[in-house]
Amino acid sequence: MGIGNLITLVVSFIMVINIILCAGVLFFERRDIGYTWAWIMVLFFIPILGFFIYIFFGRKLKQKNFYRLTKEERRFLQSAVDQQLCALENERSTLPFLLNKYASLIRMNLISSSALLSRDNQIQIFNDGKQKFISLFEDIKAAKKEINIQYYVIQPDALGRKLRDELIKKAKEGVKVRLLYDEIGSKRIPPDFFEELSSVGGEVEIFFPSLFRLVNFRINNRNHRKLCVIDGKVAYLGGFNVGNEYLGLNKEFGYWRDTHLRIRGDAVNDIQSRFILDWHQAGNHQNINYDDFSFYKEKQTGSSPVQIVSSGPNSYTEHLKNMYMKLILNAKHSVYIQTPYFIPDPSFMDACKIALLSGIDLRIMIPSKPDHPFVYWANLAYTGELLDYGAKVLLYEKGFLHAKTIVVDEQVGSVGTMNIDARSFRLNFEVNAVIYDEQIAKQLYKTFHEDSQVSSELTPKRYRDRTILTKMKEGISRLLSPIL
Repeated sequence: MGIGNLITLVVSFIMVINIILCAGVLFFERRDIGYTWAWIMVLFFIPILGFFIYIFFGRKLKQKNFYRLTKEERRFLQSAVDQQLCALENERSTLPFLLNKYASLIRMNLISSSALLSRDNQIQIFNDGKQKFISLFEDIKAAKKEINIQYYVIQPDALGRKLRDELIKKAKEGVKVRLLYDEIGSKRIPPDFFEELSSVGGEVEIFFPSLFRLVNFRINNRNHRKLCVIDGKVAYLGGFNVGNEYLGLNKEFGYWRDTHLRIRGDAVNDIQSRFILDWHQAGNHQNINYDDFSFYKEKQTGSSPVQIVSSGPNSYTEHLKNMYMKLILNAKHSVYIQTPYFIPDPSFMDACKIALLSGIDLRIMIPSKPDHPFVYWANLAYTGELLDYGAKVLLYEKGFLHAKTIVVDEQVGSVGTMNIDARSFRLNFEVNAVIYDEQIAKQLYKTFHEDSQVSSELTPKRYRDRTILTKMKEGISRLLSPIL
């Protein structure tokens, strides 16, 4: 066989592989049309490199039974969801005002995310990292049975070492310690960082670990959740990771403004269940023994109704994005959003525009300083577009804004891990608490106004007067926004 014939054979083989891959993307994966065409273009015009790009960034996670639940476990969960759906319908006239008003949102969260509604929760809000970690360490020190803790980022710095050392102490006392972290988010963790914790009985798992710490076939799908459950009695959920920067000790970012929740009540069980599923997946455990975990069994401690809504690349729908859009479209007076990344897709932008055209007071607060330059310019591009519709855009100046919150009509709010971007919408594993409580909503509303005092406004004139260079940066960043 001549060289020419061999080259022809190799090229033909590559084209056949590309066609098969394209067919898989086009016919067997239900994806956004723009996303599908983008991958088809990559595969056809970069035939060899495009294949490897697809392997690392394009493959879709399986959706059917991703967490490997047994038939009995799935039936049990579906039964709990069906019971709440039935109760929601039959008791509609006797529901408290807010639950009745937001019954359609509760129903949507139940059906799409199996997010059960609990009504007896006591919620404490932390907006400052130092206060949040003081409280967390107090609860860890008081633990008697178990500590289940999960973070996207754990830095091997002073705060990361303090967390590790406290967990080691509890493990030595006989407390069951389970620690789960994301390898890409916690890429600075050295291999032996949790060695002592493991040696004294603590268990450590890594979500979607790399192959030899060099190759990660799931680099695009990360576990962005940050939560902790202690003795099945108290849970933490929100935006803070573990690292000195979250205490405001990084000079580059300055003060770190975030939002985190401490929860007591039946919602703790839902957060515990969320941890168990991620733990089961990361550790590749064959079966889940729920008797090994502690669940909340105390009498009513609070009165805040809560749904724990999660979403990820294994989801059939973009649960959290849809939840935000439902809140925005149901608003009667106001929508206040705080987010480090405002890089929405067209459907989310349309929801914002519809709300603004309907006379809703929509305010968006984003950082005035970037943690990623492309994200910063994309933020300005999308918020700038909404200025024409009447949105009020605020740039947080005191430090870095990392909070992920929404509060609507001073009645209902959500706090969690979801950013407003494609990565959080459909690529990362995220979780938010939706709180149907006017008192909590008013706290979030008040905090927004307090943050407004240390923010500058991106007025239409200020946006129009930006330089040509800034406009070019925005244009490039907007073009890259689906992958930021």
